[in-house]
Amino acid sequence: MAILEAGKGQFTLDGEPVQLLSGAIHYFRVVPEYWEDRLRKLKACGFNTVETYVPWNLHEPQEGRFVFEGLADIEGFIRLAGELGLHVIVRPSPYICAEWEFGGLPAWLLKEPALKLRCMDEAFLRKVDRYYDELIARLVPLLSTHGGPVIAMQIENEYGSYGNDKAYLSYLRDGLVRRGVDVLLFTSDGPEDSMLQGGTVPGTLATVNFGSNPEGTFDKFRRYRDEDPLMCMEYWNGWFDHWLKPHHTRDAADVADVFARMLRAGASVNFYMFHGGTNFGFYNGANYQEKYEATITSYDYDSPLSECGDVTEKFREVRRVIAEHLGRDEREFPPLPDPIRKMSYGRIALTEKADLLEQLPKLSQPVKSVSPVPMEELGQSYGFHVYSTHVTGPRTGEQLHLQEVHDRAQVFLDGAYVGTVERWEPKPLSLDIPAGGARLELVVENMGRVNYGPRLRDRKGITEGVRLNNQFLFDWNQYPLPLDSADSIPFGPLPESGNREDRPAFYRGTFTVQEKGDTFIRLDGWTKGVVWINGFNLGRYWSRGPQRTLYLPAPLLREGNNEIIVFELHHAEGPVIELTDTPDLG
Repeated sequence: MAILEAGKGQFTLDGEPVQLLSGAIHYFRVVPEYWEDRLRKLKACGFNTVETYVPWNLHEPQEGRFVFEGLADIEGFIRLAGELGLHVIVRPSPYICAEWEFGGLPAWLLKEPALKLRCMDEAFLRKVDRYYDELIARLVPLLSTHGGPVIAMQIENEYGSYGNDKAYLSYLRDGLVRRGVDVLLFTSDGPEDSMLQGGTVPGTLATVNFGSNPEGTFDKFRRYRDEDPLMCMEYWNGWFDHWLKPHHTRDAADVADVFARMLRAGASVNFYMFHGGTNFGFYNGANYQEKYEATITSYDYDSPLSECGDVTEKFREVRRVIAEHLGRDEREFPPLPDPIRKMSYGRIALTEKADLLEQLPKLSQPVKSVSPVPMEELGQSYGFHVYSTHVTGPRTGEQLHLQEVHDRAQVFLDGAYVGTVERWEPKPLSLDIPAGGARLELVVENMGRVNYGPRLRDRKGITEGVRLNNQFLFDWNQYPLPLDSADSIPFGPLPESGNREDRPAFYRGTFTVQEKGDTFIRLDGWTKGVVWINGFNLGRYWSRGPQRTLYLPAPLLREGNNEIIVFELHHAEGPVIELTDTPDLG
């Protein structure tokens, strides 16, 4: 039994001084078959601890329905880390940020307009309590006080960046204790005065998050906590990417230098991230500062271990720093697992197609509404939503306004593409309506909910109405398309004549694998959409970058026949994808 304690500026483990060298690996961003590979590489780099968030929306995707299997098997991940000799730090929400969809909060919370997030709102706390009753009961047997590997647990996450409700933080802390959590509890916040004032709890360990200037940051922290051990709970050694922006990188030598300075100060450090992984499915988040910016599918983070688990120059520099700090030879560290094989399977033609608007009645049941309503009001969390209405004519040069489109809408008039309205550049579109009127259809994509800051309450779809000039349009049919499965899509043969018109469509093809290996999907000539492999949603692609390939881990493939489905929102120059052995993050 290993008991972690904090006091007089020092961590102790079973009474002996200890410096925690931790790295973040999110079980939900790595296929379970690769958990051991990533954890062994963490140990081989010299770390003694692994840290992970716990996303509420993954574990309770629908209210009252809990999931703890597959990517959501947090118990299996923690047990495996313990078997490999690693300590574990758990950060169990309800909010995690993590550039994850809605910061880990479930989208179904947004169905209740009066509910307040992340505060002493009774309706919110009732839902948190029900979730904690399920989650914490699974974690208690894994605590170090019960012989497990979990040595510490976080209360909320960076709360000082959002609010100052100390009663709420105390409520969460007391709820953990009441449910049997008797390991070290802590908070983590950014290094600003407001953050350290709003996010810490008296009598509970505080930690701080930053990426540079450790001396100045720890000096600021010491003004608030002169007895707590120094710990950087998130050492931002890389950064995440948004669509339409360049790929982030950070010099390995700079990362190693800042890390070494923290170690010399006696601080414990948690690398955020050690291994970033992938935002599979629709779980990428978004940010909103000056405008809305969605996070890409890859969560490579320019971390020491790449998205596909490869050792990087940053890994080697970090391991060197740890070895020097411990006075050990790097060869004494546990051995690195063999690299995972990368395979190139070549070009694959997709030979079947299903046009979304033609097949819409087979894919979704329409819901009548007077005005367009957000998808959450219809019980939909992710995916796409089609709004349809009839507009009378004749009208010439009318301006179509989509008020508060979240996040991207393609506009069709009698099936013909008119244009696209994007949340970050919401320009009106000019429409001419014939004398007999026309069918107006809006295909709206939820590109990921805001995961940080004051715009956290981010409902999706059309949130404020649709109008032509100043006239609001009423009487709508709404078609929810959560696309949580691609099984029911009615495919037919791909038409022989090429058609380059902009219309959303599903494409399907098959390919044969004799030997499985990691591979990367190139979609050159495609525009924007989503890819499924053997029913698993790999995530989104977009020709506007920066990401140019989607990571396809070998465990998602089958020896023999494999199915690929691409949902393309605009058009493909040719319905062909390529499986290559080289990643391209721009």
